[in-house]
Amino acid sequence: MSTGSNRPSINELPRYNAKERRVLGVMIEKGKTTPDYYPMTLAGLITGCNQKSNRDPVVSYNEDDVEDTLVDLREKQSAIKVEGLGRVPKFKHNIYERWGVSKAEISVLAELLLRGPQTEGELRARSERMEDSLVDQNALHAVLEPLKERGMVITLTPPGRKRGVIVSHAFYNDSEIEALRLKHAGNGDEVDDDFASSDRSQAASGAARTELKFEVNQLRQTVDSLVTRVSALEEILEKLRQELGG
Repeated sequence: MSTGSNRPSINELPRYNAKERRVLGVMIEKGKTTPDYYPMTLAGLITGCNQKSNRDPVVSYNEDDVEDTLVDLREKQSAIKVEGLGRVPKFKHNIYERWGVSKAEISVLAELLLRGPQTEGELRARSERMEDSLVDQNALHAVLEPLKERGMVITLTPPGRKRGVIVSHAFYNDSEIEALRLKHAGNGDEVDDDFASSDRSQAASGAARTELKFEVNQLRQTVDSLVTRVSALEEILEKLRQELGG
């Protein structure tokens, strides 16, 4: 991974379409949460792209969708085909080197790739499943600021917001970014007003929700791991069936 001072800005990096963003996000996620099944097979990538947890929007990609996307990502020097790991081709991302990011930065960017724009609070809770150093908002801000300086993360809510700040990655094309800015331009007032009028019972409720979110994220991670394992077993069974002439 790269942590040097000459790290590329967003203007020196490719932009990615929706399928490319999803495939990249899945490869980063699985590399961190289920390393025993990484690099990933084509079947594993299809399952990961189409899973219903930790994804927004939920999609239904087929083999051609993902295979063509991998070709495009390889042309953008963002994914690699790995040889010599068995008879089934496998793939991994090249994002540490391509983007020049740290482990914490890649975790934050992966969550944004998988779920799109979200509040900083949501982003921290979700990113923690991939990077346990993101223990609080201060830790998240320490990761976000360098990414914002490089233009890789942008704030969509109006300047000056302290609560309900919505952030996004910036690997969209220019028209998509403009549409996102327009969509979120008015967000934040309600969040600030609600916070200003909150009392201790609401704060306690918020803490309970945060704890529940953490537990849900842990369960989702377990489910994702099981889905990946089932996909791998299905591949093994299919190979055995072919070898036995079934």
